[in-house]
Amino acid sequence: MGPWLALWVLLYLPRSLQGQSPHTPAAPGSVLQSFEDSKFQGEWFVLGLAGNTHTVADRSLLSPFTATFTLNKNHRLEVAYAMIRGQRCVTWSYKLISKSQPGMFSVDHSGEPGADPEEIQVTDTDYASFALLLSRRQSDLQSILRVSLLCRIWAIQTQLLDKFICLVRAQGLSDDNIVFPDLTDWSVLPEKC
Repeated sequence: MGPWLALWVLLYLPRSLQGQSPHTPAAPGSVLQSFEDSKFQGEWFVLGLAGNTHTVADRSLLSPFTATFTLNKNHRLEVAYAMIRGQRCVTWSYKLISKSQPGMFSVDHSGEPGADPEEIQVTDTDYASFALLLSRRQSDLQSILRVSLLCRIWAIQTQLLDKFICLVRAQGLSDDNIVFPDLTDWSVLPEKC
C-alpha cells in the first residue's frame, strides 16, 4: 500500500494545487465550537506536514511516524511521537495545557529548560478519521509555523487532502513547504517503538 499511496499523492497533489498561488485569498482558519479530549485519544498517523521551515529537500528525510494522544490522571492530553530513523526509533513527548478556546493548547515544556513557547490548535477533526493541527512556536530567531494532517489509518482521502492544502494555503505557505512521509519499504513501526 505504501508505494500506491505515494503515487496517488504524487499524481493528485499537483492537480489540487493548480490554480492556487501565493496571491490566492486565504481561507479563514477553522474555529472549533467544542473539543472532546476523550474522543481525540488514541493513535494517529502523521500523513502530511507543512511548515515555514520545510523545503522540497526535506521530502526525502521525513519517515512515517505516529502521534498517540492520551488523557493523564489530571485530565490533560499527553502526546507521544514515534518515528523510525534508519535502524533506530526516535521518540519524543509533551503535555498539552488546554486554553479557553476549544481545541487550543499550550505545550508544557516544564521538563525542558529554555524551550521555546508553543501553541497547538486542532483546527478541524471528526475524531474517527482525521485531524488538522496548527502549531506556532516562537524561537529566538523566527516564528515557526507547522500544519499537520493526522489520520487514523495510512490513507488520505481526497477531501482530507483538500482540507489540508486549504489550511496550508490559509497560512501563507506554498507547495514547496508541504512534506509527506516516505512510505517506501515501510509497513509498521517496530515493537521497540
